[in-house]
Amino acid sequence: MTETLAAPVSTDLLNDIVQAALRAGADAAEAVSADRRSLSVGVRNGKLEDVEREESRDLGLRVFVGQRQASVSASDLSPATQARLVERAVAMARLAPEDPHAGFAPEDRLARGPFVDLDLFDPSERSAQVLEQVSAEAEAAALAVTGVARSEGGHAGWSSTRWRLVTSHGFDGAYEGSAFSLGVGVIAEKDGAMERGGESRSTRHLSDLPAPELIGRTAGERAVARVGPRKIASTTAPVIFDNRMSGQIVSPAIGAISGPSIARGTSFLKERLGQRVFAEGVTLIDDPFRPRGMGSTPFDDEGVAVEKRALFEDGVLNTWLLNSAAARQLGLESTGHAARGLAGPSGVSTHNLHMEPGERDLAGLMADAGTGLLVTSMFGPSLNGNTGDWSAGVSGFWFENGVIAYPVSEVTVAGKLTDLYLRIQRGSDLEFRGGFNVPSLMFDAVAIAGK
Repeated sequence: MTETLAAPVSTDLLNDIVQAALRAGADAAEAVSADRRSLSVGVRNGKLEDVEREESRDLGLRVFVGQRQASVSASDLSPATQARLVERAVAMARLAPEDPHAGFAPEDRLARGPFVDLDLFDPSERSAQVLEQVSAEAEAAALAVTGVARSEGGHAGWSSTRWRLVTSHGFDGAYEGSAFSLGVGVIAEKDGAMERGGESRSTRHLSDLPAPELIGRTAGERAVARVGPRKIASTTAPVIFDNRMSGQIVSPAIGAISGPSIARGTSFLKERLGQRVFAEGVTLIDDPFRPRGMGSTPFDDEGVAVEKRALFEDGVLNTWLLNSAAARQLGLESTGHAARGLAGPSGVSTHNLHMEPGERDLAGLMADAGTGLLVTSMFGPSLNGNTGDWSAGVSGFWFENGVIAYPVSEVTVAGKLTDLYLRIQRGSDLEFRGGFNVPSLMFDAVAIAGK
């Protein structure tokens, strides 16, 4: 479960480093730590291929000297290294250019404990032997699918991470999360033609992870279904992106409402705040409080309080995604979307984002379209961030009379996103698999480039 954790051994490490930075001449400082433990195993043809184990504790320090800032990180936490870290960070900040937008989040925007329990941590640990066994079981289930010729390997793992942030203006917060994963990839073959297929899942709790047999069978069936693809002539037709691919056509809109992009003026949505961007009924919700969510968090990476909000509601753009620096540049307030690593200033990211589903399942979308392209794989997407012109190489299935007819490959789909978004038709098949979840999406009259 997600907790406001009692501080571990070396409880004052971050506070000590922050205070040392202030004594060394910094006007303000923040320190972050990430304690990580993980174990992963890979198998191929039922035999162990690799085992990786990690136990690490890393530290990041950011300091401000006036409007100048610098950051450093280290994994050696000895007293001598800590002293060098502080000295180096302050010296770098004094030489850095001034940034009028640099600084901490306002104190009145900080999250205050006790933080909500988001159930992100499962203390279960699988041994290397168990991980090898479930990987082999998933691989065996995939290989058992008729038409599957060989394995690209199975893999399983678990990890736990504890993140803590301390600032010189009074924020001190920590939370812990776990992740469990299982996946497999295989190659199917028919008449000399070969196609890859795979399936993998990651969950916060071990009990939520699908069974190895289901993951393996899904991987095998996907590979077999793709064998023997045809090329199709260039045309204009309805295109459906299945719910594993649909997020990739929506994600440019999320990048386009990023505060830094808006501040730079490099966004195709920079003039669209308060205007319709998606079709009526389309709502995208960012929810940092979803229990067991892969993107859940009690506060953002600047310590700002987070909240559930509709980024787009009934198709209308409601907000930019802002950290403190972008908010200052735009004369606004942080929306609690700061995201950072151990070093460097914060960027911007969503938490758990999903598009609310429609009423028709995938079969219903295909029935409505009649004839068109179902996209199940995408590669090499290209986006002009200023205009929204978008294209991508895809493969999938051609369907006729609402029924899949045959697999297709070597196809490119293209369009202007500002036009496509207004024509979205949503499926009902929303699944919460990760931090960004979208149901199948259908667009009418899309340009398709084939042979």
